[in-house]
Formats: sequence, structure tokens, C-alpha cells
Amino acid sequence: MTLLLRLLLWTAPRLMLGLALWRALTGRETWADFAERRGAVGPNGAIWVHGASNGELTSARWVIEALAAEHPVHVTASTVTGRALVRQSLPGVTTSLAPLDLPGALRRFGRPRAFVNLEGEFWPARFRHLQGLPIALVGARMSRRSARFWGGAGAGFLSHVTLASAQDAGSEARLRALGVSGWLPPCDLKAEAMARSRLAPPRPRAERAGVLLAASTHAGEDGPLLDAFMASDFTLLIIAPRHPRRGDEIASLIAARGLAFSRRSAGAGIPLTPGKRVYLADTLGEMPLWYAMAGACFVGGSLVDKGGHTPWEPLAHGAAILHGPHVANFAATYAGLDAVGGARVWGPEALRGLDGATQDRMAEAARSLSTTAGGEALLTALRAAILGPERKK
Repeated sequence: MTLLLRLLLWTAPRLMLGLALWRALTGRETWADFAERRGAVGPNGAIWVHGASNGELTSARWVIEALAAEHPVHVTASTVTGRALVRQSLPGVTTSLAPLDLPGALRRFGRPRAFVNLEGEFWPARFRHLQGLPIALVGARMSRRSARFWGGAGAGFLSHVTLASAQDAGSEARLRALGVSGWLPPCDLKAEAMARSRLAPPRPRAERAGVLLAASTHAGEDGPLLDAFMASDFTLLIIAPRHPRRGDEIASLIAARGLAFSRRSAGAGIPLTPGKRVYLADTLGEMPLWYAMAGACFVGGSLVDKGGHTPWEPLAHGAAILHGPHVANFAATYAGLDAVGGARVWGPEALRGLDGATQDRMAEAARSLSTTAGGEALLTALRAAILGPERKK
């Protein structure tokens, strides 16, 4: 099994190289994008911060900004949309697509001042390439499934990690077992980002109490959500799938139930179309719009076994949270929310009695869990580990 897993790790980045070439040849990405994936744009001595895509980079914005105030920072993303987010929201840093986990791409990319890896994306050759430099894992997430994989594949590359901050106790225990030995204060990046957010005040509850948002849904979740909505007192359901390419599939589910709906990818505008009970938000990059409109939000990836997505972004907009049983990615967070009445587990009665006053109580209970104390301790330790005596006073 170990040999098979190692073969998979050797094969995966080479397949990704072929996929990147295909995207360039077919115009789905540019040749400049292809060059970046081959390491053409590097950190040039800056602190390298890597996040897989929009979610990780958004939640870590406060970390990136704090580091960039003291030293140049180069941010990479695995996706074009993640890179675009950095360009729009962090103009003070340089950015590129992350180099593929291949020796040649990493050599071209070069060596940074230090490396900060966000949440849960691990590439062995990258860590080995950076051996000897400060390497920090921030908000690190390691599920039981991932731990079994890396245990079987051989996770010796994790011994190169200088310091790690785990998202939760389970992730820390699994990372310790895989060889990480230096530790920063624990920190849930998304919870911290919520606590630090300076969003406009939520819309009045009366304007959105009747709106239910199904956020980041996966296949197998939309049907049950539609059925529950039809039996509820909510007047509008917004479905924002995790992958917009599922739009046609979801449209068929809505039509089969005889519900009138409008579709964002077909040009449906805002405010939402009068007389339509369902709004299919099958686009990328607009989730904050839907959070702001919703009185209650079901967080997807939790009715099916995808580990669940973050509750902190909808909570930052004042939405009451609903979730399914599969929340391993944020187990401690959801347990805390459930315990204080800040979230409800999905079931036949989940939407019953979820009026505006109840939504307000749930949102207030959830806000009581947010704190920035862990974030400040993390930043202090991270700066010291990366910059040491070179830190600005």
C-alpha cells in the first residue's frame, strides 16, 4: 500500500502538468497561467504564503496583511479565481499561481524568506524544496482520512515544518503523530476572520427572515433542501452550489417540483424576481451577496459526507446556521455552535419555528463564540519565528 500511495504522489503533479497544458491549449487558461504553474513567477526573497483558493485566502487575509506590514509577501493560489481574489483584495502583495509539485517547477520558482501554508493543502516536494527555511502551518487541518493517507504514503516531509498552528485539537493530534514538533497557538482562521470582520451592519431581520440560503451545496443535498423548503414558512430559497457547473442538474430538480425559479447564470438580477420562489445562484465569487440576503443559511457539504464547509462567513452576516451531520472539517466549531444554540442540526423539524426572533437569538449566540485573543498570540509567535531580529520595531 505504501508503494502504491507513493506512486500516486509521484503521478499526481505530472497529471496536473498535463491538465494545465490542456487548459492552455484549449483556452481555458492562458499560456502565462501555464508558465506560472511551471514556476515562472517566484517570491524573490519575500515571505511565501499559500492558500488553495478563495476560502483559505479570504480567511487568512488578516495574517497576510500583518506579515506584509513588516516584509514583502508573495501569495500563491492553486486556482485562477484564488489568484484574482488576491489581486483584488490585497494590492500590497505580489501573487501568482502556485508552482506544481515538481522539482523543475520548484527550482524555477526559487526560495522565499519563509513559507506559510494555510489550512489543509500539503505537497511533499514543496516542503522538501524549502528544507532549512522557516516553514509554518497556519490554521492547519488534518482529517482522519487525510492522516491515514499520509501515514500510509510516508509523511516525512512534515518533519521540515518549523511551527504549526492547528485549527482544532484533532488536527493537532494527527499532525503530531505525523512528525510535526513545533507549535504555535491554535487558531481557526475563519473564526478569527469573522471576529475581525468590519462588514456593514446586517440588513434588518424583517427584510430577510423569510429567505433561506443553501450555501455551497453538493450533489445529493439540493433535493432534500427543496422538499424541506416547500413544507416550511420561508418564502424564498437561494441555492448557491459549491460547483456552479451543477446548475443544470439543480434546475431540473427545481422544475420537477413545479417551483417557479430564476437563474443567476441566465442573467437574473438583484433584487430577486418577484413571484419566483427559488433563486439558483450558479455563479462564482458572489456568495457574500447571498449571505447578506439570508435570514437562515444551510451550510453545504454536511448532508453528504464532504466534511462540511465553514459556518463563519454566513455567521458574520448575521444568518442563523443549519448543518447536516457530516462536519468533520469543522467538528469543534459546530459542536460549540450547537452547544450554545448558535446552530441547528438538519432534520425534519429544522426549519420549524425558525422565525426572525429565533434567527436573531441564534446569530447572537454564535457571535459569543468569536474572539481575537488566539489570533494575536499567533501573529506574535509567527512574526518572531519568521523575521526574528529583523522585525520592524
